[in-house]
Amino acid sequence: MRLQKLEIKGFKSFANETVIHFNEDVIGVVGPNGAGKSNLVDAIRWVLGEQKSKDLRLEKMQDVIFNGTKKRKAGGVAYVALTFENTKNLLPTEYQTVTIARYLYRSGESEYRLNNVVCRLKDIRSLFLDTGIGSNSYAIIALGMVEDILSDKENARRRMFEQAAGISKYKTRKAETLNKLTATQADLDRVEDLLFEIEGNLKTLKSKPNVPKSTLNSRSNTGN
Repeated sequence: MRLQKLEIKGFKSFANETVIHFNEDVIGVVGPNGAGKSNLVDAIRWVLGEQKSKDLRLEKMQDVIFNGTKKRKAGGVAYVALTFENTKNLLPTEYQTVTIARYLYRSGESEYRLNNVVCRLKDIRSLFLDTGIGSNSYAIIALGMVEDILSDKENARRRMFEQAAGISKYKTRKAETLNKLTATQADLDRVEDLLFEIEGNLKTLKSKPNVPKSTLNSRSNTGN
Protein backbone atom coordinates (compact mmCIF):
# COMPACT_ATOMS: atom_id res chain seq x y z
CA MET A 1 0.00 0.00 0.00
CA ARG A 2 1.40 3.37 -1.01
CA LEU A 3 0.22 6.93 -0.54
CA GLN A 4 -0.15 8.43 -4.00
CA LYS A 5 -1.76 11.82 -3.63
CA LEU A 6 -2.98 14.43 -1.16
CA GLU A 7 -5.62 16.96 -2.25
CA ILE A 8 -6.50 20.00 -0.16
CA LYS A 9 -8.87 22.89 -0.71
CA GLY A 10 -10.21 25.43 1.78
CA PHE A 11 -8.39 23.71 4.66
CA LYS A 12 -6.66 26.09 7.07
CA SER A 13 -4.14 28.15 5.07
CA PHE A 14 -4.77 26.24 1.81
CA ALA A 15 -7.46 28.41 0.24
CA ASN A 16 -6.71 27.27 -3.32
CA GLU A 17 -6.84 23.69 -4.49
CA THR A 18 -3.48 22.09 -3.78
CA VAL A 19 -2.40 18.63 -4.96
CA ILE A 20 0.75 16.92 -3.69
CA HIS A 21 1.93 13.76 -5.47
CA PHE A 22 4.05 11.20 -3.65
CA ASN A 23 5.88 9.63 -6.59
CA GLU A 24 9.23 8.99 -4.90
CA ASP A 25 10.29 6.72 -2.05
CA VAL A 26 11.43 9.66 0.07
CA ILE A 27 9.79 13.07 -0.16
CA GLY A 28 10.52 16.16 1.89
CA VAL A 29 8.41 19.27 2.28
CA VAL A 30 10.44 22.35 3.12
CA GLY A 31 9.57 26.00 3.59
CA PRO A 32 9.80 28.94 5.98
CA ASN A 33 7.86 29.20 9.21
CA GLY A 34 4.17 29.77 8.56
CA ALA A 35 4.29 28.26 5.07
CA GLY A 36 1.84 25.51 6.04
CA LYS A 37 4.07 22.46 6.49
CA SER A 38 2.37 21.41 9.75
CA ASN A 39 -1.01 21.99 8.14
CA LEU A 40 -0.23 19.19 5.70
CA VAL A 41 0.13 16.75 8.59
CA ASP A 42 -3.04 18.16 10.16
CA ALA A 43 -4.88 17.65 6.86
CA ILE A 44 -3.85 13.99 6.72
CA ARG A 45 -4.93 13.38 10.31
CA TRP A 46 -8.18 15.26 9.73
CA VAL A 47 -9.24 13.26 6.66
CA LEU A 48 -8.46 10.06 8.56
CA GLY A 49 -11.02 11.03 11.18
CA GLU A 50 -9.39 13.21 13.82
CA GLN A 51 -12.20 14.51 16.07
CA LYS A 52 -10.27 16.59 18.62
CA SER A 53 -9.82 20.18 17.52
CA LYS A 54 -7.01 20.76 20.03
CA ASP A 55 -4.95 18.02 18.37
CA LEU A 56 -5.22 20.04 15.15
CA ARG A 57 -4.11 23.19 17.00
CA LEU A 58 -7.59 24.71 16.81
CA GLU A 59 -10.13 26.08 19.28
CA LYS A 60 -13.03 24.44 17.45
CA MET A 61 -13.31 22.10 14.46
CA GLN A 62 -15.04 24.78 12.36
CA ASP A 63 -11.69 26.61 12.29
CA VAL A 64 -10.28 24.14 9.76
CA ILE A 65 -12.22 26.06 7.10
CA PHE A 66 -10.16 28.84 5.47
CA ASN A 67 -10.98 31.93 7.50
CA GLY A 68 -10.22 34.52 4.84
CA THR A 69 -7.78 37.43 4.61
CA LYS A 70 -7.98 41.14 3.93
CA LYS A 71 -7.89 40.43 0.21
CA ARG A 72 -9.86 37.19 0.14
CA LYS A 73 -13.17 36.16 1.65
CA ALA A 74 -13.55 33.16 3.91
CA GLY A 75 -14.18 29.75 2.40
CA GLY A 76 -17.44 27.85 2.63
CA VAL A 77 -16.05 24.33 2.84
CA ALA A 78 -12.88 22.49 3.84
CA TYR A 79 -11.97 19.49 1.70
CA VAL A 80 -9.15 16.96 2.00
CA ALA A 81 -8.68 13.72 0.07
CA LEU A 82 -6.06 10.96 0.28
CA THR A 83 -5.45 8.46 -2.51
CA PHE A 84 -3.73 5.12 -1.87
CA GLU A 85 -2.44 2.44 -4.19
CA ASN A 86 -3.83 -0.93 -3.08
CA THR A 87 -2.34 -3.33 -5.64
CA LYS A 88 -1.20 -5.71 -2.87
CA ASN A 89 -4.69 -5.76 -1.34
CA LEU A 90 -3.50 -4.68 2.09
CA LEU A 91 -6.77 -2.80 2.41
CA PRO A 92 -9.79 -5.17 2.63
CA THR A 93 -11.44 -3.98 -0.59
CA GLU A 94 -11.47 -5.04 -4.23
CA TYR A 95 -10.37 -1.60 -5.42
CA GLN A 96 -6.71 -1.19 -6.41
CA THR A 97 -6.96 2.57 -5.91
CA VAL A 98 -8.66 3.86 -2.78
CA THR A 99 -9.54 7.52 -2.18
CA ILE A 100 -10.96 8.74 1.10
CA ALA A 101 -12.26 12.30 1.47
CA ARG A 102 -13.71 14.49 4.20
CA TYR A 103 -15.83 17.62 3.83
CA LEU A 104 -16.81 20.18 6.44
CA TYR A 105 -19.20 22.99 5.44
CA ARG A 106 -19.55 26.40 7.05
CA SER A 107 -23.15 25.42 7.89
CA GLY A 108 -21.81 22.69 10.18
CA GLU A 109 -22.68 19.77 7.91
CA SER A 110 -19.96 17.23 7.19
CA GLU A 111 -19.47 14.01 5.29
CA TYR A 112 -16.93 11.32 4.52
CA ARG A 113 -16.53 9.64 1.15
CA LEU A 114 -14.87 6.43 0.06
CA ASN A 115 -14.11 6.38 -3.67
CA ASN A 116 -16.63 9.23 -4.00
CA VAL A 117 -19.38 7.28 -2.22
CA VAL A 118 -20.73 8.77 1.01
CA CYS A 119 -19.83 6.59 3.98
CA ARG A 120 -19.41 6.66 7.75
CA LEU A 121 -16.29 7.47 9.72
CA LYS A 122 -16.59 3.96 11.14
CA ASP A 123 -16.23 2.53 7.62
CA ILE A 124 -12.98 4.43 7.04
CA ARG A 125 -11.55 3.45 10.41
CA SER A 126 -12.43 -0.20 9.81
CA LEU A 127 -10.77 -0.06 6.39
CA PHE A 128 -7.46 1.17 7.79
CA LEU A 129 -7.51 -0.74 11.06
CA ASP A 130 -4.07 -2.24 11.86
CA THR A 131 -2.50 -0.86 8.69
CA GLY A 132 -0.58 1.78 10.62
CA ILE A 133 -2.69 4.47 8.96
CA GLY A 134 -5.04 6.48 11.17
CA SER A 135 -5.58 9.83 12.83
CA ASN A 136 -3.63 8.68 15.91
CA SER A 137 -1.44 5.95 14.42
CA TYR A 138 2.32 5.61 14.75
CA ALA A 139 2.70 6.20 10.99
CA ILE A 140 1.80 9.89 11.38
CA ILE A 141 3.94 11.70 13.92
CA ALA A 142 2.54 15.13 14.70
CA LEU A 143 3.86 17.84 17.01
CA GLY A 144 4.00 16.60 20.57
CA MET A 145 3.54 12.90 19.74
CA VAL A 146 7.25 12.06 20.16
CA GLU A 147 7.19 13.48 23.68
CA ASP A 148 4.03 11.48 24.46
CA ILE A 149 5.70 8.27 23.25
CA LEU A 150 8.90 8.91 25.22
CA SER A 151 6.98 9.74 28.39
CA ASP A 152 4.47 6.94 27.68
CA LYS A 153 1.58 9.35 28.19
CA GLU A 154 -1.75 7.46 28.36
CA ASN A 155 -0.01 4.20 27.35
CA ALA A 156 1.18 5.74 24.06
CA ARG A 157 3.95 3.16 23.60
CA ARG A 158 1.63 0.24 24.22
CA ARG A 159 -0.86 1.55 21.64
CA MET A 160 1.97 1.92 19.13
CA PHE A 161 3.17 -1.67 19.67
CA GLU A 162 -0.39 -3.00 19.46
CA GLN A 163 -0.90 -1.25 16.12
CA ALA A 164 2.39 -2.63 14.81
CA ALA A 165 1.54 -6.15 16.03
CA GLY A 166 -1.85 -6.06 14.35
CA ILE A 167 -4.00 -6.66 17.42
CA SER A 168 -5.74 -3.28 17.60
CA LYS A 169 -8.63 -4.45 15.44
CA TYR A 170 -9.35 -7.35 17.80
CA LYS A 171 -9.43 -5.03 20.80
CA THR A 172 -11.74 -2.69 18.91
CA ARG A 173 -14.08 -5.54 17.94
CA LYS A 174 -14.05 -6.83 21.52
CA ALA A 175 -15.04 -3.41 22.83
CA GLU A 176 -17.84 -3.13 20.24
CA THR A 177 -19.13 -6.59 21.15
CA LEU A 178 -19.09 -5.81 24.88
CA ASN A 179 -21.01 -2.59 24.23
CA LYS A 180 -23.63 -4.55 22.26
CA LEU A 181 -23.92 -7.11 25.07
CA THR A 182 -24.38 -4.31 27.61
CA ALA A 183 -27.11 -2.72 25.47
CA THR A 184 -28.80 -6.09 24.98
CA GLN A 185 -28.76 -6.76 28.73
CA ALA A 186 -30.32 -3.35 29.34
CA ASP A 187 -33.09 -4.20 26.85
CA LEU A 188 -33.69 -7.53 28.59
CA ASP A 189 -33.93 -5.77 31.95
CA ARG A 190 -36.58 -3.41 30.53
CA VAL A 191 -38.52 -6.34 29.10
CA GLU A 192 -38.48 -8.07 32.49
CA ASP A 193 -39.79 -4.89 34.14
CA LEU A 194 -42.63 -4.74 31.61
CA LEU A 195 -43.46 -8.42 32.15
CA PHE A 196 -43.54 -7.85 35.90
CA GLU A 197 -45.98 -4.96 35.47
CA ILE A 198 -48.17 -6.96 33.07
CA GLU A 199 -48.27 -9.96 35.42
CA GLY A 200 -49.28 -7.63 38.27
CA ASN A 201 -52.09 -6.15 36.16
CA LEU A 202 -53.29 -9.65 35.22
CA LYS A 203 -53.42 -10.70 38.86
CA THR A 204 -55.40 -7.57 39.71
CA LEU A 205 -57.90 -8.26 36.91
CA LYS A 206 -58.27 -11.90 37.94
CA SER A 207 -58.95 -10.92 41.57
CA LYS A 208 -61.87 -8.66 40.61
CA PRO A 209 -65.34 -10.30 40.99
CA ASN A 210 -67.16 -11.20 37.79
CA VAL A 211 -70.21 -9.13 36.86
CA PRO A 212 -73.40 -11.29 37.02
CA LYS A 213 -75.01 -12.11 33.67
CA SER A 214 -78.40 -10.87 34.91
CA THR A 215 -76.89 -7.44 35.50
CA LEU A 216 -75.48 -7.38 31.99
CA ASN A 217 -78.89 -8.39 30.52
CA SER A 218 -80.62 -5.70 32.59
CA ARG A 219 -78.23 -3.04 31.31
CA SER A 220 -78.70 -4.28 27.76
CA ASN A 221 -82.52 -4.07 28.01
CA THR A 222 -82.33 -0.62 29.56
CA GLY A 223 -80.23 0.57 26.66
CA ASN A 224 -82.84 -0.68 24.18
